[in-house]
Amino acid sequence: MPALPAGMDEPDVTVADRRWNRAVRHPVRLVTRAVDVALAATGCHGPVTVVLADDRLVRQMNWRHRGRNKATNVLTFEYAPMQARGGVWGGDIIIAFETVRREARAARRDMAAHLAHLVIHGVLHLAGYDHHHPGEAREMEMCEARLLSGLGVANPWKQGRMAGARERRS
Repeated sequence: MPALPAGMDEPDVTVADRRWNRAVRHPVRLVTRAVDVALAATGCHGPVTVVLADDRLVRQMNWRHRGRNKATNVLTFEYAPMQARGGVWGGDIIIAFETVRREARAARRDMAAHLAHLVIHGVLHLAGYDHHHPGEAREMEMCEARLLSGLGVANPWKQGRMAGARERRS
């Protein structure tokens, strides 16, 4: 892939729901670090937009684009498939505040740690990772754990950390 001009590889982070600013210390900085770590690990380069939104927006987008009338923790939309010629690699990651808060509380995790996990999860989806099959899921989980460790975040897949999380995936 051709290199982007300086500054074009930095994620564009929008805090669309102000509650993120109260729930997570420096959410834009955290999201930027998580995106950077995931991009470096995957070798992918391109524009990534992250929107820290609410359940209402995520529910609307989930219905419009996936036919599912419910909020989910994270939605990922790629600009062009990795194999597409002439396309720009990158995409949008939209994260729902209420769902993330509820999941973090249920798992007894820090909201910032859960946010970092979901950002990395979204970037990995953009890079072609998936979790529809057990082998794919395990590979993605191991990569997430390794990248989170680099950010000082505990492994969310460690026994008992995210009980039931695999069943809640959309």
